[in-house]
Amino acid sequence: MTRAPAVRFPSARRAAELKAFLEDPANFDTLAMVFNRSSRFGRLQGVKCAIAGRNLYMRFSCSTGDAMGMNMVSKGVQNVLDYLQADFPDMDVISISGNFCSDKKSAAVNWIDGRGKSVVCEAVIKEEVVKKVLKTNVQALVELNVIKNLAGSAVAGALGGFNAHASNIVAAIFIATGQDPAQNVESSQCITMLEAINDGKDLHISVTMPSIEVGTVGGGTQLASQSACLDLLGVKGANRESPGSNARLLATVVAGAVLAGELSLISAQAAGHLVKSHMKYNRSSKDMSKTLAEETDKPKKC
Repeated sequence: MTRAPAVRFPSARRAAELKAFLEDPANFDTLAMVFNRSSRFGRLQGVKCAIAGRNLYMRFSCSTGDAMGMNMVSKGVQNVLDYLQADFPDMDVISISGNFCSDKKSAAVNWIDGRGKSVVCEAVIKEEVVKKVLKTNVQALVELNVIKNLAGSAVAGALGGFNAHASNIVAAIFIATGQDPAQNVESSQCITMLEAINDGKDLHISVTMPSIEVGTVGGGTQLASQSACLDLLGVKGANRESPGSNARLLATVVAGAVLAGELSLISAQAAGHLVKSHMKYNRSSKDMSKTLAEETDKPKKC
């Protein structure tokens, strides 16, 4: 997980001096010792800095065990800020979060460097399944993915949105398992790739998701229904033998479900079934205004 405070100095030169200090490998062990002292599981992994004028943005990244880790990383960052104040007394802390994190926003830094868990999920779909189950063919699926998910998203100026509907799946799982629904924004960043393999007969599909932000302890994971869902998935609570394993497994569940959703929707669009399916299964043939009127006219029982 990452947190990036924003600080300001009297000059850009002073901001650059702190940037050099933080990014010097010789200082990492000291920074890690200060950062790690507030948590049993939070362990500093690195610091990446960016300067804008005399403002410095410091992106701290750390492991967080099975927690999503926002509070954990924030405490560690506060420790480091307090420590730095001694050697950089002219440092003015503007905010513990300077949006270089970047939390609950679609941002290139998450797409490139990752945030939370970075997952790649892949599958090979045999030609027979593509034809009999998905009602289409490999070439049509590959072509649709290129024109829609890759080229179409580029035309739209998408940032991490090179997919059919990853956010539908992520939002559903986040709500069901007690995650932060607002983090669906960056957690749904995904590129879907389809290729013809085995002499064009079979389909290779993959989803690459660099910033899935999930945890199996803390927050909404403690609610009864959400806790039960995590238990069904076999990832409830903290993994005592291998801290972080449950959260990582949950992230792979998310990516696997996204892959299945991508394959389903892309196939429906390639086969021309999307609107037909909606009309058949998602639209009532009843006149709901008449039904409502009939219910209103019925005598009420006390």
